[in-house]
Amino acid sequence: MTAQTLTAPARLRCWVPRGVYSPQADTGLLRRAMCRERIAPGRTEILDLGTGSGLLAVEAARRGGRVTAVDISWRAVLTTWWNARLNGQSVRVRHGDLASAVPGRRFDLVVTNPPYVPAPVTAPPRGPARAWDAGTDGRMVIDRICEAAPTVLRPAGTLLLVHSHLCGVDDTLTRLAAAGLYGEVVDRARLPYGHVLRSRLAWLRERGLTARGTTEELVVIRAEHA
Repeated sequence: MTAQTLTAPARLRCWVPRGVYSPQADTGLLRRAMCRERIAPGRTEILDLGTGSGLLAVEAARRGGRVTAVDISWRAVLTTWWNARLNGQSVRVRHGDLASAVPGRRFDLVVTNPPYVPAPVTAPPRGPARAWDAGTDGRMVIDRICEAAPTVLRPAGTLLLVHSHLCGVDDTLTRLAAAGLYGEVVDRARLPYGHVLRSRLAWLRERGLTARGTTEELVVIRAEHA
């Protein structure tokens, strides 16, 4: 177990135990996009779907949002609760499967960093891999979020979603449009493959998901009701 300090856009303390997704480049990219959104202190209702360590939820609370964080992992739920306390912030933490954990509620801002790594096995992932493995096309969770987003967004609400180009940026925009949302890419970052993708490089090339390169592009998609 380690305590990490992230410095941009503001310092937050983040405790990450074994088995919980540690904040990485995708977290930072989504955090930056979230910090550009208008958050009215004490009024803006924010939902963090698949909160992991809770870093984004804590940042949103630090900026004045009324934050609810959701994760299917009990360990992530407890980690988020602790990181909120560690930073002196108030976050409502719920255990559950995506939007089913907040039935009937709607939010001004929904942020999510879902599992999106293509995996060579079709069985649901177990253990820590639940934080990144998402089926053979990487869309096991993303498609569910696109479908559920209109049910948790207020009429003027905003969705911020981060994922890799490997699972299809255009596919996400098309899914959001089918659900009645207009989406666009508002941030991009290119970085070298991490350990998991490097270990699957031959399989990714065989599937046609990547060419000769060993870098991926992360994107943040911002969506609103059309």
